[in-house]
Amino acid sequence: MTQGWIPATFYRGGTSKGVFFHARHLPGARADIEPILLAVMGTPDPYGRQLNGMGGGMSSLSKAVIIGPPTHPDADVDYTFIQLAVDRPIADWSGNCGNLSSAVGPFAVDEGLVEVADGEATVRFHQTNTKKIIHARFRVEDGRAAVDGDMEIGGVAGTGAPVRLDFVKPGGATTGKLLPTGNVVDRVTLPGGRSFEMSLVDASHPTAFVRASDVGLTGTESPDAIEADADLLSLLDQLRRQAGVMMGLGETPEGVTLMSPRVAMVAAAAPFVGIDRVMNDGNYDIATRMLSMERAHRAVPLASSLCLAVACRIEGAIPHLLSRKLAEGAPIRVGNPSGILSLGADVRNDGGWIADSAGVYRTARRLMQGEVAVPKRLLAGR
Repeated sequence: MTQGWIPATFYRGGTSKGVFFHARHLPGARADIEPILLAVMGTPDPYGRQLNGMGGGMSSLSKAVIIGPPTHPDADVDYTFIQLAVDRPIADWSGNCGNLSSAVGPFAVDEGLVEVADGEATVRFHQTNTKKIIHARFRVEDGRAAVDGDMEIGGVAGTGAPVRLDFVKPGGATTGKLLPTGNVVDRVTLPGGRSFEMSLVDASHPTAFVRASDVGLTGTESPDAIEADADLLSLLDQLRRQAGVMMGLGETPEGVTLMSPRVAMVAAAAPFVGIDRVMNDGNYDIATRMLSMERAHRAVPLASSLCLAVACRIEGAIPHLLSRKLAEGAPIRVGNPSGILSLGADVRNDGGWIADSAGVYRTARRLMQGEVAVPKRLLAGR
């Protein structure tokens, strides 16, 4: 096999890593792009390690981003996200990665796609998967995105320069509706008759919320403990797929994609052991453990954590009922396996629930730039 080469950049954004491409360096058709991205990541890998590619053996480390010219009048660039499965040849284009969103602005500046002055810069990008606009605000030094700073985020060693992300009108990112069923709480019934109360919310990324206690958990478990329980994982996947049908994301449970919706278990704040410290219940407002691509996430998928923040502001929703009651405008502190994540959400009821914005601070760092190798036969469509 001879290899071909594609210009690419490797980034950490938040608690995820991914390979970034210019749209002009890839084929125009998805059918031609997907084999390239799968090869770049080393997917599928039956051993679950992606040693033959750039992936890291888990969903948060098996991602790709394509940046191109803007197709929206309110944007500086277009941003497309693709989630690559680890063990199966699946490329999912159905949603956004909030964490890698934090690297889009720095990439655009460093690549010369957007001209900004030194100081605080704002880059507006059109998230093509969800058709939403996101604003990234960050510091620029000597014409490039700053990297050094004192911002610390759970799950990432060290500190970095803050990147503020503002998701404009995040409701209905995939389904077109903040509450796809029209209900604040639904009853999801599985084959065999078992049923569970769930809140099905679509803000930034469609997410199905269930009480941790209803599935036999406290909401403070480690990802390893969750993944060790095969019956629990099966139950959660059944709930996720049935919720997906109710949200209009598939005609049948089997037709619901691996990425959307995600399922999140939520609980009232309680002490738990994070990566490097004990978290007290007074340090945060709501606990969550989320699954992404059928795996327990080591932190939280950022797009779904933004959805959780919005859900905490919707009166009567399960996250709202379990969350510490917060003053309007106060940050929502989410306890997750890696620590605490502070989020903002502006939500109002104007004859129906409306999410005006959701925001968060992240950090990002360019890790490598150059060319990535793929089988040469895959490049014929470029």
